[in-house]
Amino acid sequence: MSKVAILRTRPETVLDDVRQVMELADVKGSLDSSATTILKNNLSWHLMYPGANTTPWQLEGAILGLRGAGFDDLVCVENETVVTSAKAGELLNKQRPVCEYYDVPIKYNFKSSDMTWRRYEPEAEMMVLDEIFPEGICIPDYFHGRNVVHLPTMKCHIYTNITGSMKNAFGGLLNNKRHYCHSRIHETLVDLLAIQKEIHPGIFTVTDGTTAGNGAGPRTMIPVAKDILMASDDCVAIDAVAAKMMGFEPMDHKFIRLAHERGLGTGKFDEIEIVGDVDAAGERWGFSTGDNAASCVGKLFWFGPMRRLEKLMFHTPLVYGFIFASAVYHDKIWYPSNGRKVVNKWLGESPWGRLFADYKVGG
Repeated sequence: MSKVAILRTRPETVLDDVRQVMELADVKGSLDSSATTILKNNLSWHLMYPGANTTPWQLEGAILGLRGAGFDDLVCVENETVVTSAKAGELLNKQRPVCEYYDVPIKYNFKSSDMTWRRYEPEAEMMVLDEIFPEGICIPDYFHGRNVVHLPTMKCHIYTNITGSMKNAFGGLLNNKRHYCHSRIHETLVDLLAIQKEIHPGIFTVTDGTTAGNGAGPRTMIPVAKDILMASDDCVAIDAVAAKMMGFEPMDHKFIRLAHERGLGTGKFDEIEIVGDVDAAGERWGFSTGDNAASCVGKLFWFGPMRRLEKLMFHTPLVYGFIFASAVYHDKIWYPSNGRKVVNKWLGESPWGRLFADYKVGG
């Protein structure tokens, strides 16, 4: 039976709590101690926005938990999207200081000096990736033979309703043409999990729900303090439990249902063993995703009446117009007019915001 560990936490104990939730989920038995372990951060936005990105305490706690379990060979891998700068994000979100303090190197899947994209022939039958990329599926060679530890947050997502462990592989394993996959995003996530199970000797997830994201995520959200940490070696199960706690039915999410049906993990909530603060799994937060300006345009071309124009709009240089518009909307319009006020309030009033503002690595 798949197992998901849950702990309630607070700023004063969060590093110890991250280590404890990892132990409860049996991190030591989930990974190969002879292999390098990749810490796969989540950067939904280079700007710091509560609930959007891997937190410094999530990253630091994971490093301490892994080292305490005997995994000393660690590396952090970042990816860059067409609208997010990894190098800006790791600084603004205080991830780089954590890696530097613990001497964990940072590698980038978009730098040829760090890794090379090579064609990969999956053993599993693909649902869509071989159709989307008929010239061949390419993934970073560096991921082969290494454990991966995903570090997502609990938040809504405008295209998948919720995002977590399974979605975290989207940036790591796919290059900057990953937007080709948005119209088949659910099947893509299932294919990526099947590939992960072939190339990684161990997969583990530590999910941060200290501040969760309600609304039109993964960026333009309402941050809500929930004081939750989760861990599991089953990407499907931990996403299913997160979905249930956020107020959604896990099997209504196509990527969870398809992964469950294909035997890649457990998506049915009643079939998952909860350990730790068991009663926390009974929380129902009543989250609702909704839309923003970017999702309305995207859904029109990826899922709606304009879908027949998808390849023209997103597989040709016309896509740069959408990329520019998205960057302007999020960074230059929404954040100055809405996001900055949310961030300032969080930094001043939330215990997690105050922890972030004064965060001291190793202390």
